[in-house]
Amino acid sequence: MSDATDPWLIVGLGNPGPEYAANRHNVGFMVADLLATRIGGKFKRAQKAQAQVVEGRMGPPGPLSRRVVLVKPMSYMNLSGGPVTALRDFYKVPTDHVVAVHDELDIDYGTLRLKLGGGDNGHNGLKSMTKAMGPDYHRVRFGIGRPPGRMQVADFVLKDFSSGERKELAYLVDRAADGVESLVAEGLERAQSAYNS
Repeated sequence: MSDATDPWLIVGLGNPGPEYAANRHNVGFMVADLLATRIGGKFKRAQKAQAQVVEGRMGPPGPLSRRVVLVKPMSYMNLSGGPVTALRDFYKVPTDHVVAVHDELDIDYGTLRLKLGGGDNGHNGLKSMTKAMGPDYHRVRFGIGRPPGRMQVADFVLKDFSSGERKELAYLVDRAADGVESLVAEGLERAQSAYNS
């Protein structure tokens, strides 16, 4: 079982490369980038895995401060489990201190839900992580809603946010980053009561 001194591994899920940067599927990367800025770090290539990492501390100074490793897998979404598991093992992070930040089709745009464990809901990044290390990690689910009309899910998630959505995106990414910080510093129940909508 984990304790307060164990580090946290916060994984923003996305696809590497500029052509994917603004896609709905890359909202996990957006949140990870903001968190890196907040802790005063820059992503660099991990030695032990196909990923970029930032190490630092999160939360208020003193006993509530937590050691964190922010991760952006550079393996493409459907292979995220390999790099995440390698880094979990390298940093000796208990699985219940792993947090996946990801886009979620089944909740409305801008809605945030935090939870521990569960299924992958067809999300290839979660599918790969669960296959590699089991389902008992935290999820910060960023709602993107369902595709309109007959648009295929794959096309929808690999499109950029619409101009209407972009008006709120910075605020929503900021709120998701707040949710991650609350989860790490205060625990799941308090984060859920503050951020689950």
